[in-house]
Amino acid sequence: MNLFVPLFFRNNHKAMIKSMTGFGKAEALCENKKIVAEIRSLNSKQLDLSVKMPALYREAEFEIRNMLNKSLQRGKVELYVTVETTEVATAATIDKRLFRAYLCQLNDALTYSGIDASYDALVPTIVKMPNVLATESIAVSDEERSALLKAVSEAVERLNAFREQEGAVLIADLLGRVERIEEYKNAVTPFEKARTEAIRNRIRENIEKLQIEVDNNRLEQEMIFYIEKLDITEEKVRLQNHCKYFREVAATEECAGRKLGFIAQEMGREINTMGSKSNDADMQVLVVKMKDELEKIKEQVLNIL
Repeated sequence: MNLFVPLFFRNNHKAMIKSMTGFGKAEALCENKKIVAEIRSLNSKQLDLSVKMPALYREAEFEIRNMLNKSLQRGKVELYVTVETTEVATAATIDKRLFRAYLCQLNDALTYSGIDASYDALVPTIVKMPNVLATESIAVSDEERSALLKAVSEAVERLNAFREQEGAVLIADLLGRVERIEEYKNAVTPFEKARTEAIRNRIRENIEKLQIEVDNNRLEQEMIFYIEKLDITEEKVRLQNHCKYFREVAATEECAGRKLGFIAQEMGREINTMGSKSNDADMQVLVVKMKDELEKIKEQVLNIL
């Protein structure tokens, strides 16, 4: 099963990120029967489990559900079990004496009524009469039960292998987007100093237009106070820490989807604050690019187990 998972991902990560979507199928042979188990999963906040199998195997459903609960954690999961027989076999028996008795009575009743009916027309009616057709209960042998559980277990393994393969692709995409957010964040730095000078000049130009005298020391203090309110150093530091934590969780934790989603929300807080403080067209362009990458991260994280 591990052949489905890229080698670089297995070797470089302690934990295996899984997608919530996947498919697995397995078969098991038992005497004259072939048991086929198919399982598929889609996104869901919780484990939403649906099991469909022949009534004959219902007694094993509890054990199968426990197996799925332990192995799959989350997702909308549907399990289908079918059985094919290579020999004609039936558990139904016909009571021949009762069948003949009904046939004679129906024939007499039709003759008495002047109705002409063929025996072919009478057979379906007689079979539906009480106690003509009896069905014996069939017990599932231990061998057949083991084959059923084996088929389901192998289908789950293949589903998880599929999930790991999809998870490797997803996390590679997510980490690439986190890296681009960091690049955009770093690209903001050159514009910060220029923005500060532009704000100072704009304030002084507006004061000159008003043609009023001001206390330059007080003006400088007010400008420093105003510019400090627009400083985004703290936001950049926190955003960098969130990006680092995102990578750590992706590398070390299984079933990390919810946590990665929370981290993405915190990244969004810092990016939004940077946008509200930017007050500069070039910085705003970079913030929009960060937001675009973050929205794609949030969408993809929903697919992670």
